[in-house]
Amino acid sequence: MKKFNPNKNIIITLIIVIIAVGSLSLTVAQRAKDEKTSVVQVVINDSVAFVDKVVFAPARWFDNSVRAVQNLLVTYEENERLKEKVDAYDAMDRQNKAYEREIAALKEELELNATLTNYQKVTANVITRSPDSWQDMLVIDKGAKDGIEVNMAVMAKHGLIGRVLEVNAMSSKVELLTSENQTSNHYPVRISTKKGEVFGLLKGYDVTRDALVVEQLTGKTPISKDDIVQTSGLGGNSPADLLVGTVIESEVDKFGLDQKVYVKPYAHSHDLSVVTVIERTVGDE
Repeated sequence: MKKFNPNKNIIITLIIVIIAVGSLSLTVAQRAKDEKTSVVQVVINDSVAFVDKVVFAPARWFDNSVRAVQNLLVTYEENERLKEKVDAYDAMDRQNKAYEREIAALKEELELNATLTNYQKVTANVITRSPDSWQDMLVIDKGAKDGIEVNMAVMAKHGLIGRVLEVNAMSSKVELLTSENQTSNHYPVRISTKKGEVFGLLKGYDVTRDALVVEQLTGKTPISKDDIVQTSGLGGNSPADLLVGTVIESEVDKFGLDQKVYVKPYAHSHDLSVVTVIERTVGDE
């Protein structure tokens, strides 16, 4: 059996093409003299068209296919780069929003500190807050080495949020006013009314009203909505005059013996990232 010789076929094809091109040139010259197309010219033209169709058309189709695939790959790569840019933009946008929240929290804390000129204080970051004790506890990044002690008052934004419950060397645990622990975290408070001051004990948190609850009130002075509630300093477990909130409403129990006052806190504990620990009043030792 004879082996297939591709070089021989290519040479034959080239010879045919050369002959066809030469013949076409002759016919063009002849046509310049004679406007009529001769039979020979028709045959040669058809032959050239056939050769072009058989030999060169597949080559052009292959070249076009290769270009289409290349364009597709380029488009795919461009899409991938665009996706990476979009992802990077989204990540940057989220980071910028986090920075904005952090800056807003720091501004609020600076505003708070500007009002606490009579107190020695330490600013701390919230580093841990467990979901299962979200309303009860949080951990800050300042401890004994920073002068933090148990029972120190803790403030955030515009008001009191709790007190230091436990102190370690470099961190402390803070019990919030919204804690369900009914045996601790009680603050003696003072309610300033139009007809005088009323003293009581901050003893709990009403979840349905989102309000702190003041009980064991002294005297019968009428208490009105928007009256200001502050720490009284009585009992020695916190400095006086720290803002707590404003009165929402007051009510007497069904026996008419005990009055409860519901207080809207100045500082909600839902979103805390920075807090201020009150060490003591300036001048105290």
